Amino acid sequence: MSYHFELGPIRPPSEANSILLRVTRNCPWNKCTFCHTYKETRFSRRTVKDVMKDIDSIHCIAERIIDVLNSSGGGGVIDEVIINNAIKLDNTPEYYYQQVAFWLQNKMKTAFLQDANSLILKTSDLVDILSYFKEKFPSIERITTYARAKTVSKKTKDELIEIRKAGLSRIHIGMESGSDKVLDFIKKGVNASEQILAGKNAVNAGFDLSEYYMPGLGGKGLSEENAIESARVLNEINPTFIRIRSAVPIPGTGLSQAMSDNLWTPLSEEEKVKELRLFIENLNGITSSLLSDHMMNLLEDLGGKFPEDKEKMLSIIDKFLNMSTENKENYIIGRRLGYYRYISEFTPDPRVENIRSQLKKKFSSIDEAISEILKNYI
Repeated sequence: MSYHFELGPIRPPSEANSILLRVTRNCPWNKCTFCHTYKETRFSRRTVKDVMKDIDSIHCIAERIIDVLNSSGGGGVIDEVIINNAIKLDNTPEYYYQQVAFWLQNKMKTAFLQDANSLILKTSDLVDILSYFKEKFPSIERITTYARAKTVSKKTKDELIEIRKAGLSRIHIGMESGSDKVLDFIKKGVNASEQILAGKNAVNAGFDLSEYYMPGLGGKGLSEENAIESARVLNEINPTFIRIRSAVPIPGTGLSQAMSDNLWTPLSEEEKVKELRLFIENLNGITSSLLSDHMMNLLEDLGGKFPEDKEKMLSIIDKFLNMSTENKENYIIGRRLGYYRYISEFTPDPRVENIRSQLKKKFSSIDEAISEILKNYI
């Protein structure tokens, strides 16, 4: 016997400990100029029957691992020996056992539905999947998914409540920007009013809601508008989480091509931080938590809850902005090369200073050097 289950390409960093259940393949929109994840792929909905088969496969693998673990007296630690002994019972590739074993070790509490827009499924189909998933794994405390604002804006309140009651507890929506000009430029396929409607629909139905904002997405020409309009939209929504995802023109994307064609001028790392400060300054009347939980963000330790932590967050930004030019450049380089993770860790490092000197000789500016580093970083 062999047990398989489909896996899509991505998940949010916050779902690192989750089992991944693929209910759709790829992205139904797939036109955003900043995104490269689903290019050259076709969107499709998986059938309820096929998804349930995947749930059954995950369940069978979990039971086999648990049986071997219980008979081994291993003290609850799932190691390679446990996994290999479990695999001996069938011919499933080890990869699937490793995925389930990791989830088991993390108490099987969270799950993430892939790919880019699970709510595009018929409400009845999604409810059936969620109900079966929870039935097979009653240990699950949170099920999360990505969704497009356009899709959520078209779901009725009753549909969303039904989906939430079936088990979906958190929705991630890639707002990216609250500026209609920026949304149009990046071909997001949704406007600010629809973003607000979708966000309010999700919140009113009782979901935890993560909304994403991308500093720098408007380039130099729309930086201020990107910050202020994004804050305006989020002030109206008041999501559970605001997640920062700094804009980077990934090679091969429409945004990178727009940069090459001089239709979009990227912000420097410092300019993105300044835009982020303006954004936070304009967030008012909300109780959201802000998270900078992504490696592409320069200030990963930026975070807190509104309104009580607003000044603390601004002070973290100001700590960077008030550095000398030399220390700013050293922190940026050190962060991008892995010497620093947080601004709070920064102290001058001779190794980073040596790299900075070399980069200044090789490139016309540190910004140009960082642009090249980020291409490899991605």
